[in-house]
Amino acid sequence: MSRAIGRLVLRRIGFAVPVLVIVALGVFLLAAASPFDPIYQYYGVEIFGASAADVARVRAELGLDDPVLVQFWHWLTGVFGGDLGVSRSFRQPVAQVLAERLPWTVLLAATGLALAVVLALVLGTVAAWRQGGWVDRFVTAIGHALEGLPPFVLALLSIAVFSLGLGWLPVAGLTDAGQPVSFGQVAEHLALPALVLGISQSPWLVLHVRQSMLTSLSEDHVTGARARGLAERVVVLRHALPTALLPFVTLIGARIPELVTGAVLVEEVFSWPGLAAAVVTAATAVDYPLLAVLTLVATAAVLLGSLLADIAAILLDPRVAADG
Repeated sequence: MSRAIGRLVLRRIGFAVPVLVIVALGVFLLAAASPFDPIYQYYGVEIFGASAADVARVRAELGLDDPVLVQFWHWLTGVFGGDLGVSRSFRQPVAQVLAERLPWTVLLAATGLALAVVLALVLGTVAAWRQGGWVDRFVTAIGHALEGLPPFVLALLSIAVFSLGLGWLPVAGLTDAGQPVSFGQVAEHLALPALVLGISQSPWLVLHVRQSMLTSLSEDHVTGARARGLAERVVVLRHALPTALLPFVTLIGARIPELVTGAVLVEEVFSWPGLAAAVVTAATAVDYPLLAVLTLVATAAVLLGSLLADIAAILLDPRVAADG
């Protein structure tokens, strides 16, 4: 099993490197086709008071007059040398922007994913166990209703109800105004965005677990467990559920892109100090170094999620490695 996992990791790394390079090149080409001029975003309103000579000098210093492929090559060689470049929009190293914002995005995404997984396993299992009952009908109806609801709509509704209406949770930010960062403050402000993100990602997972459990409950080994007189709870949790976990783990890996997109939208609505605001700023400012690195981070998250899902599938069922 360890050899199979090692071969899988090596194959994925060999696949990921060219993919990341191609994605970064695509970002540079798309940014070059943007109607925004980076020099205007760099100067801001001060552009109106700058002389033509100063503007030309800054353009040359930033390398904006170089062909886009030359700019990409300079950036790529710097990345392989450990230099992610300097963000023009934030006026600080890209590595510092990531260090300040990435942990908060990871915290939100991980909490939301954990909540979605718990909801899926509990509600999907109960719905399949009580197929045709009121719980099954309720869970299925809510799941289908939430499938088409964008995360930002759910976020706005939650703010209206739990923040503005009931006053239970803060509206936005990482802490209250003037308060230092602490576990209590962060947990209080994380609760609502993580809840929104988790619920927005759960419908597909819940419905998938329900369907997988229905299939598992009809298989021979589950029928045999019932024939042996085992309690229904033991049959469901120890015989049917483990069989349903393999396709569920694979689905989680496939849902990582949606999780990344949902996290960006939720961060924007709740003013969460993650990477979402940096993405918007970098895009409007045509900030090549920062925009490319942020895109690579999102791409790497998708590739890593797929890899971890495949490793989990091998651990749950070693026959997967033999088939591969």
